[in-house]
Order: sequence, then structure tokens, then C-alpha cells
Amino acid sequence: MKKYIKTIKNLFVVILLTSVVASCTKDLNIVPEDDQTVLSDALFENENAYLEVLAGTYANLSLTGVDGPESSNIKGLDAGTSQYGRTLLYLQTLSADQMIWSYENDPGTRELQRNIWTAQNPVILGMFSRAMVTVAFANNFLRETTKEKLDARNVSTATRENIVTYRAEARLLRALSYYNLMDLYGKAPMVVETDPTAGFNPPQADRTELFTFIESELLAIDADLMAPKTNQHGRADKAVAWMILAKMYLNAEVYIGEAKYTECLTECKKIIGGGFSLATNYAHLFMADNNTNSAINEIIFPLISDGLITQNYGPTTVMVNGEIGSLEANGIPLGVGASGWGGALRVRKQFAQLFDGGIFSGDTRNTIISGTRSIDITDISDKDQGYIIEKYSNATSTGTFGSDQTFVDTDFPLFRLADVYLMYAEAHLRGGSGGSNADMETYINALRTRANNPQNNLTAADISLEFILDERARELHWEAHRRQDLIRFGKFTGGNYNWAWKGNGSNGIALPSYMKVYPIPTASLASNPNLTQNTGY
Repeated sequence: MKKYIKTIKNLFVVILLTSVVASCTKDLNIVPEDDQTVLSDALFENENAYLEVLAGTYANLSLTGVDGPESSNIKGLDAGTSQYGRTLLYLQTLSADQMIWSYENDPGTRELQRNIWTAQNPVILGMFSRAMVTVAFANNFLRETTKEKLDARNVSTATRENIVTYRAEARLLRALSYYNLMDLYGKAPMVVETDPTAGFNPPQADRTELFTFIESELLAIDADLMAPKTNQHGRADKAVAWMILAKMYLNAEVYIGEAKYTECLTECKKIIGGGFSLATNYAHLFMADNNTNSAINEIIFPLISDGLITQNYGPTTVMVNGEIGSLEANGIPLGVGASGWGGALRVRKQFAQLFDGGIFSGDTRNTIISGTRSIDITDISDKDQGYIIEKYSNATSTGTFGSDQTFVDTDFPLFRLADVYLMYAEAHLRGGSGGSNADMETYINALRTRANNPQNNLTAADISLEFILDERARELHWEAHRRQDLIRFGKFTGGNYNWAWKGNGSNGIALPSYMKVYPIPTASLASNPNLTQNTGY
């Protein structure tokens, strides 16, 4: 066991698991929007408990429960349809033009990838609920760390100083959840730590209200967060707050009808100046040791994954096992069983075509395997149709493998520097002030150089918004960005860009505009009368 707790990553994972157990009370099996997680004063007799309870909030991003990968701490929800990273991946990627899931009897997947979802979809409920659980955990931590509570417990000065940072991190995690809810659903129940803990139905906040709240929270906590790259692996720092702000500002026209590209550039420049650098090898970002190899220089915020300690059906476990081809049985070099999950995942034609052309033949981001396969998928259940990819791996950069052959050690890179470079370029092209053509060229060419792409001397004249959209797909595919990108570019709904199985048509059909947001889950509406359904559902 000792060899698995030598790294900072695994020490932190131990804290994650411990904290979830410590906070497991009769109220932990909460239903969506229930903000009544109560901790005992006895827990805080040991001042280390404050960090452990904070880690429990982080743990909600990786774990679904404390009794193994099948367990769920959300009443009535399956672990596979309520894991934070997996549901985010499905809602942002499976619903768009990059990914197909073969086993459409898996709850919720058929409707998502064919764009025929309803308010009863379990994955849509899972993401909504998981985000609200983070809100509940963060609020509870903030209630337990007020000056009055700390005074009553005679908490030491040293611990109080640390708690300032802990509270900022809790507020950041709450803001992250509300950012996801704003982006995906357009509205959410607004509840903070000063609200009642019993008999309270939170009021509904729309996108404008959510945008204002998230922005104000992230700006308010900036001074109390740790500097970039100085916190423990897997914990948030100033750069994570800047990243959320940058993404909000980039999408502000979608969210609140206002252009905030100058603000986006300001946040991007802060991150770029924060000491990050590109991983030396693109593949390092998606390997089992991406917490120690060159990826640590680029990843701004990961979702922790450990094949022994945090076993769960999260995004990297799903993708590594799922990308193993039904024909190729190529799992052994990727660190899982030879057949993986038997061809569960493939790519849609439109994504594969983004790598057409000679300049992409040696591009290291191009891990597509075509073989004897057809590029078209006319029958989703036929796992032999459509190309596969090998982006994610449970192998390490030193030639070894992860600790388990099913549950991978590969952290999910939720935010990374390459995305910042691309956001900088887009915000500059969209008219934001404070950027420059020279810096845009430097950042785009750095990505091309790292990818071993011979077209790595691009000038501003070569870089258009359409180029950026395609380059984002090549650089960031299967990282839970695509739906958001297509909406920002006006290509998700409507019929000016169709992809295979969009709208349940094999060649793609137009989607109505109301599908830019997901429905509020039926179960969530039933639990809170203040919530209303989104138009069209």
C-alpha cells in the first residue's frame, strides 16, 4: 500500500476518500437540491478535519460514493449516470460531432447522441444533481468555518490562517458548479451558506443572475487563493478561478448577450503569465502518469483518477476502455484488457475529416485508426463501423502501466494551457482589446510545433475564426468542450452544420434553437416548486 501514497496525487486521493467517509451522515444520501448535509462538532475536535471536509467537496468531482465504483451518494441515481466528469463529457461531447457510443441500451446515451433527449434523461439529471451536491458540500463547509464556529471550537491561529484559503477553494468549487449549470441548463436553484438548512426551497436564478454571482464570487476570492502552481495536485488556485472567468467571458454573448472578449483576454494573459508551459509531448497529457510527467506544467485543473483508491466510472476510465476497437483489440499497449469494452466508442465522420490532408498525417494529435473500417456509421450498433482513436491511455510515459487494468490512473484534464492559447486567439479575433497578432501567432504555432505539424509558421492572415473552431476540435477533442464551442459559433442548433446522427438523422438534420440548453430534470422540478422548465421542453 505504501507505494501508492508516495506521490502528492495519491496522498491527496487518500484525503479525498477519508473525508467522504468522515462526512457520511444520515443526510449524505441527498436528493437533488437538498442542501442539508450536517456534520458533527465532534468531527472538528481534530483540526485536520477542516482540510478533510474540504477534500470531501473535491471528492465529489471524482467519486460517486464511498462503497466502490457502483455506489452513489445521490438517492435514486446510478453511479454511471451521475459521475461529474462522465456526465459533463456526455453532455458536452456525446451530444455533438466527435463521439459515438455503441451500447445504446446504456441509460440516457441513445437520446443524448441522437439529440432527442427529454427532461427524464438520467444523465441530464445526473449532471444537474452532481453539481448541486457540490454546492451543498461547499455551503456546508462554509457554515462550519464561520468566525463564530471557529471561536466556539478554540481553533488555533495557524489553522485559521489555512481556513482562509480553504474557504476560498470551497467558494470556487461552488462557482464551478454554478458555471456548469449556467452553461448546460441556463438556470439553477440559487442557494448559499447563509440560507436556511431546513424547509427551504431555493429561488431560481437565470443566466444573468448566475453570471453575476459566479463572476463576483471568483473576483472576491482571488486574494485568498494560492498562487498558480503552488497548491496540492488536484486542488484549485488562482489560475482555476481565472480559467472559469475566461471561459465565461468568451461565452458571454451566449450567456448574457454582451461581448466580453477584452475581459477574456485579460484572464488569459494572467494564466499565461502564471508559470504554465505546454507539455513536451501531447500524449503525456492523457497518460496514467499525467500527474508527474511533463503534463503537470500544462494542466491547470485535473479531475483526480486512481485505479486503486478512487475506482469509479469516470471520464478517463470510460474513454480508455471505450476507445479499444472491436476489430483491433488494441487494449494491451493502452494499459487495459486487450478488448477493453469491445468497441464502445468511435468517432463521427465529421471529426475524422478534420485530420484529412497531408499536414495531419504525422500530427501527434491525430490518433485516429481507420484500418479497414468505413468512415461512415450507418448503424450505431455496428461496432465495426466508424474510425476509432487512441487519445487516452492507462500507460505511462516511462513504459509502465496504471495500477488497475479497468479503472485507470489517468487524470482528466478539465482545464489546460492549450485551451487558454486558443481562447486568447479567438477573443483577439472577435475584437477584444489587449491582445496582439504576434502573440496569437506565437501561441497557435506553439501548439502546431508541439503536435509535430509542419504547418507551424502561420501568420495572422492564416488564422480565422473557422480555423480556431477546427483547431479547437483537433487539440481539445474528447475533453468536454465541443457542444459549448459549436453553440458559440452558431453551429450546434439549426441546419448550417450537420453531423452524422445529429437530430437522429444518419446524415444529420437541423436542431431547434431551444436545444442550446438542456431541460431542467423532471425530478428537480418536482423537488423544488420555484424551478421552471426551459422553453421547448
